Amino acid sequence: MSAVRPAWILTENNLLMKLKLYITGRDIRSEQAIVQIQRMCRTYLADQYELEVVDVAENPELAEADGILATPTLIRLEPLPAVRIVGDLSHEQDVLKQLEIQW
Repeated sequence: MSAVRPAWILTENNLLMKLKLYITGRDIRSEQAIVQIQRMCRTYLADQYELEVVDVAENPELAEADGILATPTLIRLEPLPAVRIVGDLSHEQDVLKQLEIQW
């Protein structure tokens, strides 16, 4: 089964979806969030995404700069407008809908 590509992806221009995932430590909730988002990206975005994982315990200045109040928080940086998803990321269809990824 091939991944469904969102309409905003222009392969020839290498347009990427840029995501930043904020977590706290390496507990089970953080690990689940990382695995879930990585799986969704591989499935629906193939190689057209960049995912940065930021541990707020190790990089509090980044969390403060982005106004992170709770984890996990997923931010779609590009394409604009930016989108934030705070909390449970396990509901795949909800996350895909908020990120505007067709499945």
